[in-house]
Amino acid sequence: MKEKAKAMIAIDDRIRHGKPIIKGTRITIDEVLKALIGGMNYGEIESEYGIEREDIE
Repeated sequence: MKEKAKAMIAIDDRIRHGKPIIKGTRITIDEVLKALIGGMNYGEIESEYGIEREDIE
């Protein structure tokens, strides 16, 4: 699980001020977590942010 997460998360000072993002996007991990905490389901997050379920899990 850790290796999969490492492969999907990027940290680059030039993108979103170095916040962890989903690789290949500008979507921060924080944005996804806030959406989940706020009650959005996976399908809603996929549609809203243009990411796949695998990116969320």
